[in-house]
Amino acid sequence: MRRRATLATLAPLFLVSLATVGFEIALTRYFAVAKWSEYGYWVISIVLAGFALSGVVMALARDIFARHGRALLAGLPVALILAAAGGYHLVTINPFNPLQLQNPATFAVQLVNIAGYYAVLLPFFFLSGLYISLNFVLNDEDIGRVYGFDLTGAGTGALAVLGLMSLVHPFALVPCLLAPLAVSAVFAPVRRPAAVTLALLALVGGEALLLLDDRAEINDFKAIYAPLHVPASRVAAQRDSPRGFYALLDDFTERVDTDISNNAGMLGLPDPPQSFGLYRDGNRLAALPKGQAEAGYAGATLAALPYVLRPHARVLLVGASGGFRIAEARALGAADLLVLEPEPVLLGALRDGFGPSPPYALPSGVRLSRAGPIAATRRGGGWDIIDLSSDFLDEAEANTSAFAAEAIAGYLRALAPGGIVSIPVSIREFPAYAVRMLATVRSGLRMTGVADPPAHVLVIRSAWNVRILVSNVPFGADRIAAAKHFGDELSFDISFFPGIDVAAARANIYNDLPAVSFEAGAVTSDEGLHDAIADEALGVLEGQPTASGAAFDLSPITYDRPSFYSVLRLSRLGTILNRIELLPQAELGPLVNLAVLAQAVVVALLLLAVPLLGGRRFRAGGPGALRSAAYFAALGVGFLAIEMVMIERASFYLNDRTTGFALVLSGMLVFSGLGSMLAGRFEGRERRGVVLAGLLVVAWCALLLAGLQDFFLATLDLPLVARAGIVLVLLAPVSVALGLPFPLGLSRMGHSGFLPWAWGLNGAFSVVATPLATLIATKVGYDGVLLLALVLYGCAVVSFPPMRKNLPWPDTGSA
Repeated sequence: MRRRATLATLAPLFLVSLATVGFEIALTRYFAVAKWSEYGYWVISIVLAGFALSGVVMALARDIFARHGRALLAGLPVALILAAAGGYHLVTINPFNPLQLQNPATFAVQLVNIAGYYAVLLPFFFLSGLYISLNFVLNDEDIGRVYGFDLTGAGTGALAVLGLMSLVHPFALVPCLLAPLAVSAVFAPVRRPAAVTLALLALVGGEALLLLDDRAEINDFKAIYAPLHVPASRVAAQRDSPRGFYALLDDFTERVDTDISNNAGMLGLPDPPQSFGLYRDGNRLAALPKGQAEAGYAGATLAALPYVLRPHARVLLVGASGGFRIAEARALGAADLLVLEPEPVLLGALRDGFGPSPPYALPSGVRLSRAGPIAATRRGGGWDIIDLSSDFLDEAEANTSAFAAEAIAGYLRALAPGGIVSIPVSIREFPAYAVRMLATVRSGLRMTGVADPPAHVLVIRSAWNVRILVSNVPFGADRIAAAKHFGDELSFDISFFPGIDVAAARANIYNDLPAVSFEAGAVTSDEGLHDAIADEALGVLEGQPTASGAAFDLSPITYDRPSFYSVLRLSRLGTILNRIELLPQAELGPLVNLAVLAQAVVVALLLLAVPLLGGRRFRAGGPGALRSAAYFAALGVGFLAIEMVMIERASFYLNDRTTGFALVLSGMLVFSGLGSMLAGRFEGRERRGVVLAGLLVVAWCALLLAGLQDFFLATLDLPLVARAGIVLVLLAPVSVALGLPFPLGLSRMGHSGFLPWAWGLNGAFSVVATPLATLIATKVGYDGVLLLALVLYGCAVVSFPPMRKNLPWPDTGSA
């Protein structure tokens, strides 16, 4: 008779899985606040590397672990508590500095610090992997339920940590996650009183270490550090949220961050006023007013030009910038104003205030909405100006879709005849960002049927920022003349207008803008003033090859490829690494991702070699190692690929990365866990179960490729709760199907080292999946990632492994 795992066996597995996923998310939050969020890739790498390593050890010494399994299940929770507390404490005192990682003189030291992160965190995830894989080994006749409790525990852990983020500081998440590990000792199969006593002692010791010797802090390269340490600076208010840790600073350096002309004083216009500074995870988010927002300076800002060309406008303002952009638009003569602020904390600050910053008193003619610009422009049109605020892009990851070619086409369709879309781009780091945005604008114009894109575009800039103005009718001589006068009066440069003579324009440049050269390791250095955007704007708008196109990826931003900060060509990796000191922070993410991918491939190859080293238990039972490897590798990459695609699509649909991440991660884990519990229904018919599940996954992927984006766009107007429900309805059937192939495959491994090896292999290729899918999404698109998943699940059906012969089962007692 098949042995079924008891609830007392599976409950501690649920708790350990809960704490493991919670610890992973807590670490990514630590890096986002204390360092930069790009380094969260390391956490994923360390987690799955630890799991893969535990699979190797368990596979090679399976009989030993099985023989002592009950004692190990009793003792591992104590070791996990100590590893989590000690590892996190050592992470907080690691002196890693990302800026020094970009300095050749200090590069080597930082590599040592990175290795330190791996050394102190790997033990926890290795031990967690041992605990989980040991449960598979000891209950290999009830794998479906074991995997189900593992997945549902992980999904619950994700939800629990997201809930905790609303209650505690990100640095206090880890202390909260030690308790589930201690509770798991209550279910120890042997020596329960001793196990509980040791777990409680470990819990007290771990909490004391983390709470009494708290070393976690925001490092000095974060934007908040300098203003936080000026004389008389104070944190006026703060708020914990799954979206981030918000802090409102009151110090003498805080002002409205807008691009204002140096000539403002000569024109009798005031400087931007002092303000509070609102920071999220240590990065400046917006200025909040100390009283009612005033904008007497508005006429001297770069963003004012559309209001000059289109006076008394009906305006759709995307991003309120704490209320100051509302005041600016009104000061510039906007007659009717709909303000979109999808960022919940900023929206709450406008409506209810934030700490000492008062709510914004909306006058008549001004309306406020939490809708995103894509949904808002689908609801109605007739706008004279659609004005995207300069800080809107960095308010939230999901906002990158607002700068996609499809979004720009939607804005153009929502304009009144002669209306203007005003698109901001920062050029503080790379002029290439503005050039790529011009390529995106061209694509958007072509989507609306415009045959001559250059005639519809005007570009104005300062030394630091660009405004790309796009109209649904060609810019005429009168509007071009008005723009030139505006630029001359305020010393802004008109980098492009229809009919521009670039050579003549070079003679009257106010703000030098040389191109960045990776080969020279510097900016261009030939004589005279430069305008890197003017040099390439016409060629880009006409779809011609340009000089920077050889060095940078200038392909248009789309819904399928929404990443804004991804202009590096990884084919020029050697040149990039030689000039790494030139890279903006935002461009480091792809390089970290590439490093994680290289490490993941090495780990996966090592795991593939385990059967060659495993001796009798791997050689016994007949052929099938290659098919098993292909099967579990395909599942590892395919599952994560679908998860990443759905997180991206849900983030777009819900207009919120945090909600999209939480809904998809927890939903897929829980539904997959429920699916895995159905595996027992296919006992003796495992291949049939895999074929059914695989066909469902392939069909689901094909349907999404055929029409998901159109469906999401058509239903963007639905309430948030309804859209979240639609996401869950879409996820449920495929997630249940995704939960079946893994336990059905493990059930074919028999009582051999192949079972933990297969578990570790799945984990190793999950390591590969995360950076690989990110790379494909950046360079090809998320449809390419979904197509990869479709192919992989088709391959999994074909490579379903044969049943392996069982060797004698060692005496382990009842699990």
